[in-house]
Amino acid sequence: MSKLSITKQEFARRRKALMELMEPDSIAILPSAPERSRSRDTEFHYRQDSDLFYLSGFAEPESVLVLIPGREHGEFVVFCRERDREREIWDGYRAGPEGAIEQYGADDAFPIDDIDDILPGLIEGRERVYYAMGKDADFDHQVMTWVNTIRAKVRSGATPPGEFLDLDHFLHDMRLFKSAAEQRIMAEAGEISARAHVRAMKLCKPGLYEYHLESEILHEFGMSGARHAAYNTIVGGGENGCILHYIENNQKLKKGDLVLIDAGCEFEYYAADITRTFPVGGKFSEEQKALYNLTLKSQYAAIDAIKPGNHWNDPHEASVQVITEGLVELGLMEGDIDELIESEAYKDFYMHRIGHWLGMDVHDVGDYKVGGEWRVLEPGMVMTVEPGIYVAPDNEKVDKKWRGIGIRIEDDVLITKDGCDVLTASVPKTVEDIEALMAS
Repeated sequence: MSKLSITKQEFARRRKALMELMEPDSIAILPSAPERSRSRDTEFHYRQDSDLFYLSGFAEPESVLVLIPGREHGEFVVFCRERDREREIWDGYRAGPEGAIEQYGADDAFPIDDIDDILPGLIEGRERVYYAMGKDADFDHQVMTWVNTIRAKVRSGATPPGEFLDLDHFLHDMRLFKSAAEQRIMAEAGEISARAHVRAMKLCKPGLYEYHLESEILHEFGMSGARHAAYNTIVGGGENGCILHYIENNQKLKKGDLVLIDAGCEFEYYAADITRTFPVGGKFSEEQKALYNLTLKSQYAAIDAIKPGNHWNDPHEASVQVITEGLVELGLMEGDIDELIESEAYKDFYMHRIGHWLGMDVHDVGDYKVGGEWRVLEPGMVMTVEPGIYVAPDNEKVDKKWRGIGIRIEDDVLITKDGCDVLTASVPKTVEDIEALMAS
């Protein structure tokens, strides 16, 4: 565990804050993420459900977290696998119910195999159940089986819950605002990812394959203690940079082309997300430079619009304005600027939004609109800022010299009390700085 881990005290504060938002006489049930088979006798690397981990730090599969505000014998209950020496020899150590109490602060903990006997008794008498219905059909069925077990005993005086409520609204709003500890972890994730991008820039040369740069990036992640990428790494050379979610990463890099790398690590369950675009041969062509500088100008405009009191869409609108004006100036679009923006003609070149929330999930939770209005930016939120310009190889409306150029520049930005802080600023992104780094 790193020095930047979330403390037991912070996990406890999160649970307390959530329970204070819950209705009286309620219970919250959060199941662990399921294990996924990769192929015969092998599983994908296990990652705990973000909501369950956010509230407990408990990372094992086959577990269920239960919160019961006001329960006399303790409000935080965990169901998990029992200690099993034989299974632990094969699959690794388990906390067991005893460890859930000692290491994770549970008030009560029971073997997961006993959940059908115990959990209905914890639900019984509670008027409301907080549970995210629809995410896991098997667990949905299990929850309803427990409720029906209580309903079958109504004549004996049992009281089943009368209402199901979604926990996501409260919990995801909490996750949107990062604590000081979370901000430190995300800054470290950004620094690790930044070093990986710099490494790729330094080592890039014509004749390598896209997967060579991907390997260098993953190597830097792992050597820094971030053993997994936060998402599938994108390394798109030439025309592949125009494919927004290109992950084949198997083509040779050619002199004269750009390469677009979108990569970020996951560190202590928090994601980074960086994109840089640079010339394979170390020098931008005039057309590449023109579109690159326009993309960068739009990113600067968007970042300038990120401050408390502005709303979520302000940075996007700033980027659209700059990109549309620039594309007209360069001759890739024609017409009145306002009309082109109104008709969304710019989407032929810039088809995605400026960014997304960032946190435990790379596309993190949190509403973008509140009451039908764009959400107002507040300190503690973290978002990506990633404008792009993509000229499709088959776009015959533009001069041939522009076709096949794909550019995106992305940074992670923390909203502060008086503006914002770019967490990934240590990766070069001006034409001059990129060319100087690649020449060094």
